[in-house]
Amino acid sequence: MTSPFKGRSGREYLAIPGPSVMPDAVLQAMHRAAPNIYAGEIVDIAASLVPDLKAVARTQGHLAMYIGNGHAAWEAALANVIAPGDTVLVPATGRFAHGWAEMAEGLGATVQILDFGKRAPWNMDQIAEALRADTAHKIKAVLAVHVDTSTSVRNDVAALRGVMDEVGHPALLMADCIASLGCDAFEMDAWGADVMVAGCQKGLMVPPGMAFVFFNDKADAVRRAMPRVSKYWDWSPRANPEEFYMYWNGTAPTHHLYGLRTALDMIHAEGMEAIWARHTKLARAIWAACEAWGEDGLLELNVVDRAHRSCAVTALRLESPHATALRDWTEQNLGLTLGIGLGMAPPGDPAWHGFFRLGHMGHVNGHMIMGLLGGIEAGLSALGVPHGRGALDAAAGVIADV
Repeated sequence: MTSPFKGRSGREYLAIPGPSVMPDAVLQAMHRAAPNIYAGEIVDIAASLVPDLKAVARTQGHLAMYIGNGHAAWEAALANVIAPGDTVLVPATGRFAHGWAEMAEGLGATVQILDFGKRAPWNMDQIAEALRADTAHKIKAVLAVHVDTSTSVRNDVAALRGVMDEVGHPALLMADCIASLGCDAFEMDAWGADVMVAGCQKGLMVPPGMAFVFFNDKADAVRRAMPRVSKYWDWSPRANPEEFYMYWNGTAPTHHLYGLRTALDMIHAEGMEAIWARHTKLARAIWAACEAWGEDGLLELNVVDRAHRSCAVTALRLESPHATALRDWTEQNLGLTLGIGLGMAPPGDPAWHGFFRLGHMGHVNGHMIMGLLGGIEAGLSALGVPHGRGALDAAAGVIADV
């Protein structure tokens, strides 16, 4: 029996895996009149973003910025290095790997998918076998999703580079860090990624609207050998603009630049290692609570092995239709919005109501996570969903280092 309690007064909590919680300072920075887009402070702000974004990505390479979402970043990256008829290899651990593959196919590429399901990371032996079999080197790129937002599987990009080097395959390694950048540890240069794509609305803590493509000299050489590249997606003028408008191939996303400048100031004041450590601790608190709920109940973490879980998003299984009922209850009664189980089952399938996700990325801290977990426990209790006890104690113990 559901509780009659309605506690939505106060600030609501969007605990989905992007858009993430936006800092007040970012929103305040964006709350201003439109600036001159041809001269003045906005020109200097845009230039200042480039080195700071590279520092987050841990790269000395190049950066192209776009107005768009993560799908725009996918297409921009592909358009610069993949020509119609080229082959790409896609090791898939969830919906977003398949989405990038579909984007490549739509641009005329031949797509070879290695599907590892929705609960486990890449199998490096199988990837090595596929690369060895490509003796003619038809595969021009490996599209590698670091963290698949749908399943919360975190893959080992550095190990994938090791496999590619071991078999001597010259393909580009292209990494999707849309869910992970600024949350899970990622080292573009040290891990050997040639191209990396990201968006502004998750770990970077800015409202959706900007996409980023980082690339190294190897990838840029491939771009220069392309027979043609769309003028809009071409990363060359964006990475080396002679005039301010060339960053965007037109009007700049002015207010996003103000917000991103403030967000990057916050990120660098905290430090990337500290940010990674914070996300790791908060993720472990969530896992501890979920494991406690699952000991004598219906809740199950989608990824069994902690080593393969993202620290930015957690995908959960809860016998249908309880997951949807829980999401509805927390939103209606607490103002707490949990993420849908995107890509885990078709929307028309009753199984779709057996999955949900938690976003814990960007501007989050211990008391927010404890509030999130307390809201879930209240919902499980109100709905009479069987669950184990001690979840909040377990989470608090992680945060307190007890």
